Amino acid sequence: MENKLTARSTKPVAIWLLIGVGMIMIQVLLGGITRLTGSGLSITEWKPILGALPPMNEADWVTAFEKYKQIGQYKQINFHFTLSDFKFIYFWEWFHREWARLIGVVFCIGFAYFWFKRMFTKEMITPMLLLFLLGGLQGLIGWIMVDSGVNPDSVYVDHFKLAVHFISALVLFCYVLWFALKLLIPRKPVIYPIQLKRTGWVLMGILLIQLIYGALVAGLKAAVVAPTWPDMNGSFIPAGLNNSILNDPLTVQFVHRMIAYLLFAGVFIWWNLSRKLNSDSLFRKTRIFPPAFVTLQLILGICTVLFSTEGKLLLVFGVLHQFTAMLLLASIFINSYFVGAPRFSRK
Repeated sequence: MENKLTARSTKPVAIWLLIGVGMIMIQVLLGGITRLTGSGLSITEWKPILGALPPMNEADWVTAFEKYKQIGQYKQINFHFTLSDFKFIYFWEWFHREWARLIGVVFCIGFAYFWFKRMFTKEMITPMLLLFLLGGLQGLIGWIMVDSGVNPDSVYVDHFKLAVHFISALVLFCYVLWFALKLLIPRKPVIYPIQLKRTGWVLMGILLIQLIYGALVAGLKAAVVAPTWPDMNGSFIPAGLNNSILNDPLTVQFVHRMIAYLLFAGVFIWWNLSRKLNSDSLFRKTRIFPPAFVTLQLILGICTVLFSTEGKLLLVFGVLHQFTAMLLLASIFINSYFVGAPRFSRK
């Protein structure tokens, strides 16, 4: 009886957290649109409170445009921009920041409501505080990333800082998802094979590296250096690869492709292991998602490369590629949660 009451009291909190998961997913997609439309450097100042309002009149727009004209991106790439062009890129960066503010409001209001209703247990307080810390840190990392491109010399943000911003967003995404799962779906006393557990967590590690390289590909604009598939400019292993696996666009794209094939194979190995289990019904329903999403992700990745020189198609496939990456991450993470963490033996 006590367990039922606890489940009933924590379910609204879990739903609130899942709403946050959805909003974070949208925020990551908005970040992808901002990047693909070249909008990220349009707002040259960081005003967490006062920046919530866009320019309210023509004079304010002209002032904001003049500030943009001082940075390298305008001087070297977008010097042909009119005020109308500037308003377009400004909108996406402003909307991206505004959605981040909305996420903060939703979490603060929800926290205050559930605190007032005394629906938090003692075990929830520390994870909640960590959640707010991660959220605030994500906003700070976002500005540090933007600031790396707001100068007279740079035309884009630093690709390492872009990768940190992207991965920290996904860490927040997984953390909130884990918190919600813990409240909503307590683990059942089912013993899963250690091999399945280890394979799932190895996949999480490979996927993390792949997501980092995806961000590096985006930051370096690396897709356009080899817009062909299955070859790379005529060869499976292209000429021109070097030891700069984090800075050279061609090498970064090559590594990203190779990890994609490894991840694809690894997911199907995991799926084959999971099919041999007579497990609980929930796990049987969710284990199909990783192979489905990794297949779709591979197809979208190929399309993103093939259409990397086509502006509108790159935007469509790039955003879909990023969206499916989050679905794949969530599906592997959820199934790893069901199976549990492996306990490695010292023997």
